[in-house]
Amino acid sequence: MTSTDSGGSLTRLTASELAEKLQAGEVSSVEVTQAHLDRIAAVDRDVHAFLHVDTEGALAAARKADEDRAAGEAPSPLAGVPLALKDVLTTSDMPTTCGSKMLEGWVPPYDATVTRKLREAGVVVLGKTNMDEFAMGSSTENSAYGPTRNPWDLERIPGGSGGGSSAALAAFEAPLAIGTDTGGSIRQPGAVTGTVGVKPTYGGVSRYGLVAFSSSLDQVGPCARTVLDAALLHEVIAGHDPMDSTSIDQPVPQVVAAAKQGAQGDLKGVRVGVVREFSGEGYQPGVERAFRAAVDQLVALGAEVVEVSCPHFVYALPAYYLIAPSECSSNLARFDAMRYGLRVGDDGSRSAEEVMSLTREAGFGPEVKRRIMLGTYALSAGYYDAYYGQAQKVRTLITRDFDAAFEKVDVLVSPTTPTTAFKLGEKTDDPLAMYLSDLCTIPANLAGNAAMSVPCGLAEEDGLPVGLQIMAPAMADDRLYRVGAAYEAARDAAQGGPLIDRVPQLEVA
Repeated sequence: MTSTDSGGSLTRLTASELAEKLQAGEVSSVEVTQAHLDRIAAVDRDVHAFLHVDTEGALAAARKADEDRAAGEAPSPLAGVPLALKDVLTTSDMPTTCGSKMLEGWVPPYDATVTRKLREAGVVVLGKTNMDEFAMGSSTENSAYGPTRNPWDLERIPGGSGGGSSAALAAFEAPLAIGTDTGGSIRQPGAVTGTVGVKPTYGGVSRYGLVAFSSSLDQVGPCARTVLDAALLHEVIAGHDPMDSTSIDQPVPQVVAAAKQGAQGDLKGVRVGVVREFSGEGYQPGVERAFRAAVDQLVALGAEVVEVSCPHFVYALPAYYLIAPSECSSNLARFDAMRYGLRVGDDGSRSAEEVMSLTREAGFGPEVKRRIMLGTYALSAGYYDAYYGQAQKVRTLITRDFDAAFEKVDVLVSPTTPTTAFKLGEKTDDPLAMYLSDLCTIPANLAGNAAMSVPCGLAEEDGLPVGLQIMAPAMADDRLYRVGAAYEAARDAAQGGPLIDRVPQLEVA
């Protein structure tokens, strides 16, 4: 695919390649940023990856990055590199809508810790990306502002809830993006768009300023087109934050060093477990074939591969859909039409309760309402122990499955998703079918482990991307990057170049 927009050669480069050119003085951040803004203007009418593009703010940040570098004060390796930010993290200079009418036009009074760290590192934030409303969905069709489309096939979904971030990468509108992962919302979009998505260890990246969906599951993470780029971004955003009570006060795993080590192509001594429960009925044949080929590649790189059973993983989906909605029903109670956000029916004749009811009816979409009702029911008197309490017991069993598996192997692998990207509208009337998209990704959220999706080829039936999921113990995120980078290098060598280069040409306005 040869980009036909101005500055197209710059939008094709990876973040690490752009960083090298910036450091060498071969290009300025203003040039790089303008090239990506031009690309957004050219193709986003069709992709709809962005909800808000901050042209002036991005160019101002790019000028600052150029000035800092000229003064020898570049604050990080990614200084001057553009990024797309999921619209669930607060930004004091841009709206934060969470893809909902409830927060339409709301500009927060503060930056999320991740937003602040990106700015301090000199990363240029291009704008905010589209998402399923309040991060509830697997297709980005639940956004109040219209669906995002998959650049591989504009009639298909880009995954969810972070489909805007993954689509921006696949459409070459940004070299880096930030997503959030509650049950797979970074990894599943990564899989279906042929990009890399990482869910760090729970507590490894601050949640301060992340608008909460399910507080015990939500995790911010990096999205990129290569494993090394994801590692570079991971090191920028990770680390302890006293503003987040769940933040882990430990050194950040050496993920960049691990990615560079893995790219050398040697996995001797690494033990890989294939999860037995994530195959068979319900899995697209092309997905299984691509996954098995990826496992064979790991063996060729020197890894020892064994089959591992995690018997309670099959209960992860129902447990998740009790725990997450329960926490959602509590967290979303703050949107009460009284303090900020949408307010409907406040004409002086109605009570506060009536205004609140009218506002929540108008402001929340069908999926958010569904999950609030599920969660409220699960937490209600007489049902708490039977539903929420039992789900938490299942969560403990899943964590024990991981612990037992990691006594035998260093990482676990599976397909990231059971199928490739489905067509827009195909599953909107069948919530259960939609929920099954996260079948393989949910266990890592329930246990708090680290997990990554890396592209592993195209399915034979439809020519669409397939993701290889790699899972590691908590605070062993570096293992993901070593294995992922080794596989990525071998895949590119075998297939004659990066998979992302096969994205069909988008028409340029």
